[in-house]
Amino acid sequence: MLQTFPDTPLKPFPEELKTLLDRQRQTIQLLTQTTLATYDTILKPLQDLEEELEVFFTPLSHRNSVANSPETQAAYEASLPLLSAFHSEMTQNTTLFEAIKQIEADTPETQTVTEHMVRDFRLSGAELTEADKKRMEAIDLRLSELSNAFSQNLLDATNAYEMILDDPADVAELPPAELEAATIEKEGKTYYRFTLQMPSYLAYMTYGSNRARREELYRAYTTRAPENGAVIDELLRLREEKAHLLGFGSYAAYALETRDAEDETSVLSFLETLLEAARPQAQAELETLRTFARERDGIELVSHDIAYYGEKLKKATFDFDESETKPYLEQGRVLSGLLEIVTELFDIRFTPVDVPTWNASVRVYDLHENGSLCGRIYFDLEAREGKRGGAWMHDWETHFVDAEGKQHLPSAFVVANFAPATETTPSLLRHDDVVTLFHEMGHAIHHLFGRTTERAVSGINGVAWDVVEFPSQFLENFAYEAPILRRFGFHYKSGEPIPEPLITRIKAAKNFQAALGILRQVEFSLFDFRLHQKLYQGEEVQRLLDTIREKTALLPPPEYNRFQHGFAHIFAGGYAAGYYSYKWAEVLSADAFFACLDPKEGFNRIQARGYQQHILARGGSEPMHRLYTQWLGRAPRVESLTKLYDISPEGAA
Repeated sequence: MLQTFPDTPLKPFPEELKTLLDRQRQTIQLLTQTTLATYDTILKPLQDLEEELEVFFTPLSHRNSVANSPETQAAYEASLPLLSAFHSEMTQNTTLFEAIKQIEADTPETQTVTEHMVRDFRLSGAELTEADKKRMEAIDLRLSELSNAFSQNLLDATNAYEMILDDPADVAELPPAELEAATIEKEGKTYYRFTLQMPSYLAYMTYGSNRARREELYRAYTTRAPENGAVIDELLRLREEKAHLLGFGSYAAYALETRDAEDETSVLSFLETLLEAARPQAQAELETLRTFARERDGIELVSHDIAYYGEKLKKATFDFDESETKPYLEQGRVLSGLLEIVTELFDIRFTPVDVPTWNASVRVYDLHENGSLCGRIYFDLEAREGKRGGAWMHDWETHFVDAEGKQHLPSAFVVANFAPATETTPSLLRHDDVVTLFHEMGHAIHHLFGRTTERAVSGINGVAWDVVEFPSQFLENFAYEAPILRRFGFHYKSGEPIPEPLITRIKAAKNFQAALGILRQVEFSLFDFRLHQKLYQGEEVQRLLDTIREKTALLPPPEYNRFQHGFAHIFAGGYAAGYYSYKWAEVLSADAFFACLDPKEGFNRIQARGYQQHILARGGSEPMHRLYTQWLGRAPRVESLTKLYDISPEGAA
C-alpha cells in the first residue's frame, strides 16, 4: 500500500509531530524492557518506527523545498528542534545501545543492519559522558538550524534579484525559447527579465550579447547571500567540535567512518591523481578558448566570458549549439522516452496515476513488476518561484518487510528546474537537462528497485555516501547514445525525428572542455575535504580556496567571487567532507557503463539485469565494492573514468 501525498494544514504540524515522537518514545522504552534482546524484538520494530517518522515528515520537508512559503518555513523550522532532540535521545539511549550490542544476527542483511546500528550509535555519542552527550545534542540541533539557514539565505537571495533589460540588442543572440521566457510587457513596453534561477541565469551567461550585463549577472550570482559567511564559520566550528568529542582528529576523519574510501590519504591521493591527469589537457582547452575569444572579438577572457565563448567555440568546432537540441527535446516526450528505456532495461512498467500532489505540473507514475504494483514515482521538473534551485531525488517510502510480515512499497520524488512551458511553447530541454533527468532517475531507481527485506539497507538506505552517486552517473551516460536519443528526439512542432548529424554532434561535443570540467570538480572536492581536515575561520576559508585554485583554476575568478556562500552541497546538504564522492563513484559508473554498453541497442539487457540484481536490488546490504565484484567478477577499472572523458595523457586539445 502506498501513501497519498497529504495536503496537511501546516500550523498544527509541529504539534502533530510532537505527538508522534512521544508515542515513539513510549514504544522504544517498551522495547528496551524486553528480557531477551533479539533482532526481531529490537531492530525490526525500530526500523518500523523509522519508516513511520519518514513517511510523516517527508511531505513537509519536501514541500518546503518545492513550494516554499512563510508557512512551510515556519512549520519546518519549528519541527527541526523536535526531530533533533528525538534523534539525540534515541542515539544516546544507553539501555537501547546495550541491548543492540547483544544481538546476534543470523543473515547477511541483518548482520549489516546490526553492524551499522552499533557504529551509528557510537558515532552519535552513545559512549560519551552525560555532559558530552548533552553537548552533542546541542551541537546537532544547531547544525540542523544552520544548514537550514544557509539554504534559506541562498533561496532568499536568489529570489530577490532580477536584471531588467530594455535594449533588444542585449538579447539578440538568445534562442527563441529563452527569449520568450525572459520577455515581459509593462505599460505597453517590452522588457527582458533575468534572475538567478538557474535556467534564466544560464540563458544569459551563455547567449547574452552584452558583456557588461554578463558581468553584472555573474557578480550577483557569485556574491549571493554574504550572510552565509558567518553561517559557514559556525558550521565548521561545531563540526570540528563534534568530531573531537567522538575521538576523531578532524571532521573529515569522522565522515570517512561511513564511507567506502579507506582513509584521508586515499581521498586526497585520488583527487591529486585526477588533477594531474586532467591538468595538461585542461591547459590546452583553456588556451584554445582564449585564442578563440581574442581572434573573434579581440578580448582577453575572464570568468563571465567562459560560458558565452565556450558555447561559440563549441558551435564553431562541432557545429553544435545547445539551443539546436531544444526543439527536439520536449520535456513530456523525453520523460516518456526515459520511462520506456527503464522499462526495457529492467522489465518494469510505468502507469500514470491521478493522485494528490503539491503542484498541478507534477506527474505521477506507479511501477509494476511481473504484473504487481511495486512502487511510485513523482516528477516535478519545471522551475518556479518558491522552489529551491537545482535537481535532486528525494526518497519517501522504502521497500521492506515490517515486524508483522507486511511488505511496504517504495516511493520517490524526482525534482528539477527546467525551463517552464509558456503560453505558446512547451517546456523544451537542453541536452544537459536530459542528462540531469537521467541522473536523478538513476538515483530514483536505486531506491525504487530495492528488494531487501530490511528497511535500514533497502534502496539508498545504508549505501555509503561516496558511492551513492554511482547509479545516477551510470544512467546519465546513456543520454549521449544515439539509439537512446532516437527514442524521444522529435521536433515539438513538426514531429520530425532529431537529425542524425545532430545526434553525432551531441556525442562529439560530449567531452568538450571535459578536462576543465574535471579540474572544477576537483577544486570543489579538494576545498571541501581540506576545509574539514582542520578548523578554518573567516578569511582563512577564502585563502584555502585561493590556494587550491592556484592549481585547479587555470583562469582565476575575480576577487569578489565568494563561491563558498552558495556551496549548498556541503553546507546545507549531506556532502560535508564528501564532495569527492561524485568522482569516486564515477569510477564505478564509468566502468559499469562500458560493461553494459551495446553499440547498436544502446545497452546490453543481460548485463543490465545483472546490474539490477546485484547493485540496485541489494541497496546497502553489503559494501558497494563487494557487490560490484559479485556482479562483474572484478573490481572497477580506474582507467574507465579517463576513457569516459577521452582524457589524453599528452594533453592534446
